[in-house]
Amino acid sequence: MTSQAGMTDTQPKKRTSHSIETPIDSLIRGVARRVGGSRAREVERFIKFAIVGTIGFIVDFGTLNILQATILPPVNASGEDLGINVAIATTISFFAAVTSNFIWNRLWTYPDSRSSSIRKQLSRFTVVSISGWLVRSTWITLAYLPIGTLLYPMLGSISLFDGMSPEEATAKIGTNVALFIGVFVVMIWNFFANRYWTYGDVS
Repeated sequence: MTSQAGMTDTQPKKRTSHSIETPIDSLIRGVARRVGGSRAREVERFIKFAIVGTIGFIVDFGTLNILQATILPPVNASGEDLGINVAIATTISFFAAVTSNFIWNRLWTYPDSRSSSIRKQLSRFTVVSISGWLVRSTWITLAYLPIGTLLYPMLGSISLFDGMSPEEATAKIGTNVALFIGVFVVMIWNFFANRYWTYGDVS
């Protein structure tokens, strides 16, 4: 990168014809300049990526709980664990979040990444996301019952779980806590993998 390009890193980013501007963009740029110094552009991207990830988490979390409350309950009427339903529900919720994240990141976090086609970017974004999904799904499938069993004595009395059997409450507590941990770990992986591969053409 030339010194001239380095100088522009701390300057306000110009909008491209493909970008969107939100009410919090100026605040994000201000924070990035104060915190990031010469790396302000990267800090701005990370903040936006984290915000997009938070939106994706809401999509993920909401979709999961809607599915578990309707067509994919984590336990059956006899209280037996339905691990396959947990796997299916978390997979559907994951890909709903991936779709949301890709759209927001392309239009908002990396609007200047246009040397690659949307098809190529989506393919790479999906590969990164699937890699994270494999790790996350394996983690949730293995961890949700031990976590739920550990936390149920502390959280089972919350009114949110009124009307649920102990088995159902245990499964839901475990699924959501395991999901939260998995989302955080996968977000770090997704940021660096996408920054340097999917959107590696940005300066």
